[in-house]
Amino acid sequence: MDDPRDWLALYLKGVAMGSADAVPGVSGGTIALIVGIYERLIAAVTAIDPGRVRRVLAGVRPGNLADARAAFCEVDGAFLLVLGAGIGTAVVAVLSAVNYLLATRPVATYGFFFGLIAASAAALLGDVDLGTPRRKAAALAGFALAFLASGVASTGLGSPLPLVFLAGGVAVSAMVLPGVSGSLLLVVLGQYEYMSGVVSRFVDGVGALAVGNGSDALVETLPPVAAFLAGGVCGLFTVAHAVRYALARARAATLAFLVSLVVGALRAPLVEVSARLAESGESWRAAAPRFALAALVGAGLVAVLNRYSATIEY
Repeated sequence: MDDPRDWLALYLKGVAMGSADAVPGVSGGTIALIVGIYERLIAAVTAIDPGRVRRVLAGVRPGNLADARAAFCEVDGAFLLVLGAGIGTAVVAVLSAVNYLLATRPVATYGFFFGLIAASAAALLGDVDLGTPRRKAAALAGFALAFLASGVASTGLGSPLPLVFLAGGVAVSAMVLPGVSGSLLLVVLGQYEYMSGVVSRFVDGVGALAVGNGSDALVETLPPVAAFLAGGVCGLFTVAHAVRYALARARAATLAFLVSLVVGALRAPLVEVSARLAESGESWRAAAPRFALAALVGAGLVAVLNRYSATIEY
């Protein structure tokens, strides 16, 4: 792509992917399918390995520059950088907006997420074959893992850096799978609202630093941001490759596990809303209409996306 308009189009595709990745229940991988870059994205991500990374970093020495350029091309580096810039732009913008909505409209926001997740699960269930005991066991394991994790996260695990690191790994690796949302896994781990706030405060700190008073916010938020990004890098090297390997070796069982994971995760937004209602003293009966209306809007959005993505192929 030598035409600047092609690079701009790729950046905007990244913005669309990042917007999807930032909300639970919508997969950036699905958007990649819709805009026609999924296969190239998978090829680029799975081409990244420690050896090529070392070759690129060795390019700081003039004698290694040619080999570094070759390694950069082998992982489709320009494509990943432009796409990543678009994804990053959207994630920061959307998470900042979500942080505000969670603080001011938590019931409707989590209702919207519930609709996104439920509709995504319904769309994916048609691709699941539970015809063997192995696949049924995989489905049960996926459901139980997400369901139990949603409950454990609600008991107040907090956000220690090791958990943030793990959250970054699973969220980034899930980003390359159509139908599986990285942000959804953050909700299951109880880190979505926390990371939304961290990103929002980090961006505010960077902006305030320009006028000389943002250092406190940066000092506070830099460790979790760094831990999350480090986890994401490790996830690309490990979890993403492991999932792709599992899909290649046992596609039906792996797909059953992943889709059941989404179904089990439906508990997470309900748990979060229950906690908010308990704090405010409002009853579920009073909050249900807002929750249901927002869920319908979320489900409708997924229905539109599924119409354009047609058949999901892994």
